[in-house]
Amino acid sequence: MRDGRRSMGRRRLLGAVLAAGLAVSTAAACGGGDDSGSGDGALKGQKLTVAAIWTGSNEGAKFQKVLDEFEKRTGAEVTYTPTGDNVAAYLGSKVEGNAPPDVAFLPQQGVLVEFAEKGWIKPLPDEAKSLVQQNFAKVWQDLGSHEGTVYGVYFKASSKSTVWYRKQAFADAGITTPPASWDDFVKTAQTLSDAGTTPISVGAADGWVLTDWFENVYLSVAGPEKYDQLSKHEIKYTDPTVKEALRKLAEIWGKDSYLAGGAKGALQTEFPASVPAVFGDEPKAAMLPGADFVASEITSATNSKVGTDADFFPFPAAGSTTPVVGAGDVAVMMKDTPAARELMKFLATPEAAKVWAEQGGFISPNKALDLSVYPDEVQRRIAKAVIDAGDAFRFDMSDLAPAAFGGTKGSGEWKILQDFLADPDDVDGTAEKLEKAAAAAFKS
Repeated sequence: MRDGRRSMGRRRLLGAVLAAGLAVSTAAACGGGDDSGSGDGALKGQKLTVAAIWTGSNEGAKFQKVLDEFEKRTGAEVTYTPTGDNVAAYLGSKVEGNAPPDVAFLPQQGVLVEFAEKGWIKPLPDEAKSLVQQNFAKVWQDLGSHEGTVYGVYFKASSKSTVWYRKQAFADAGITTPPASWDDFVKTAQTLSDAGTTPISVGAADGWVLTDWFENVYLSVAGPEKYDQLSKHEIKYTDPTVKEALRKLAEIWGKDSYLAGGAKGALQTEFPASVPAVFGDEPKAAMLPGADFVASEITSATNSKVGTDADFFPFPAAGSTTPVVGAGDVAVMMKDTPAARELMKFLATPEAAKVWAEQGGFISPNKALDLSVYPDEVQRRIAKAVIDAGDAFRFDMSDLAPAAFGGTKGSGEWKILQDFLADPDDVDGTAEKLEKAAAAAFKS
């Protein structure tokens, strides 16, 4: 999600409406909060600037309600400015102009590390840090830290460990239970194929789609410790666990009859087009492995109804670990002011998360948030999976890698996995190419 195209695609999908917005409640409805909601106007007259990527009538407007609630509680005056797709470049220019926002939201953990090393962000104040320790699993605390110092509050999360499917296609093929294991996933694909339905749509023209597949399979096969090592290139991509993951992928990618349009067609399909290929009026496939924001695209781009026509199951376990891979947006303080400190404290509470969660199109990693605030069962299930994963949750590996390897169109991991989809027989050669590209990127 480093380049503008990928970020824009993800944000456009996330911005679509998942469900009708509910009225925003100003009352604290869950535990684990603080007293910043007293509405005593302690910050009256103080101005605060906030920058994030969210725009439009959905994401931008929904986030604005979070800031409105903060204003109501504290009396501060908040000015929100969208950053555009390249958040790091925008904020870098503001720092150079000696005009950074008070608080910014970063969509990649690597940007937090970069900004911390440059001294552009401030350590989290003690009160906010205490709330983070209370309300978030350790993995989220670690993702918001660098070299032992806590800098950020992860406010918004996403899960990439979901497989969306057309319920009628499963019913027509006699499939009553979604697959839980990789072997069952392959069997389900064959059952669908035997019934005359192409099993899977893949938007492989966007290389990040394939990295998401790999990361889910790799986490399941290798486990969290190896996943962490590979994400830092502490083990090589020629490691046996990488080859095992590639062999698992080849069980699906290696059968043209399993992919809408075959491998060639998949490589010509961008991600947004892969959704109506399953849920449109003239569907071409039955399943779509993709992130939680697929629900938004189903709603905005097709006539199918999430929960009625479309549903999801967790990405099937290819090994001993059930994968939960995702991403998130982390709030950081770029100016140490009383208003910035209070906002960081507020963002760490379930009350802040509730404002957006009840509107839909949002998943919070805050474990103190009552799941009942989500507007529908689908979102509750996704949120529960993220919370239940606890410290087993893992951040998108390609987003943790140098952009030259994990985030560049036409090169690095994206291109190598696209080539592997086209020719999934060469597991050893693909592992060697991945290692060569990773070694060069991590060295630079």
